[in-house]
Amino acid sequence: MAKNNENRQNRNVNIIKDLNGDKIVVINDIIFKGRRKICWNDVEAYLQQYVGEFYSIADTKEIVYIGTDLPDEYANSNYTHRLKGTSAKAKANAAQAIPEMIEIAVGKYYEENRKEKHAKDAKYGWYKYESKFALPVYGREGNIERYNIFNALMVMRCSKEHKMYLYDIIEIKKK
Repeated sequence: MAKNNENRQNRNVNIIKDLNGDKIVVINDIIFKGRRKICWNDVEAYLQQYVGEFYSIADTKEIVYIGTDLPDEYANSNYTHRLKGTSAKAKANAAQAIPEMIEIAVGKYYEENRKEKHAKDAKYGWYKYESKFALPVYGREGNIERYNIFNALMVMRCSKEHKMYLYDIIEIKKK
């Protein structure tokens, strides 16, 4: 777990509660910038630091592992390729807060495996959790004007060993 602590110290990420008591991961730095297009290869390379790590969901006490498939799926999924503008920037920068987004995940629900290609790696289906994160919006002078809050679904695959692995983050929507 020493690697987890080291990663947390190098990231500017906090967990706060909103007025309703819901937890939100606040990402204070935009590291994946781009007016027109996100360099998903950079996001994929960034995500490599999490491979082999595991994190606990505070609500359910379940352990979520980060497998070797996460970086590629996160950066190259069909969902990711359809993203544009603010949503693409949000997903790219959410990569910084994977541990905290797992920690605050809520609303677990199950889906059976629907694709034959996943029979091996998601033998026992899929679990989805809701999570929230916030990103800063900068003004013309480079100062933070406000934060945009996003809802997202974290997709976990359940392996033949009954372990949950983070597979992707989808359905990112600005509140």
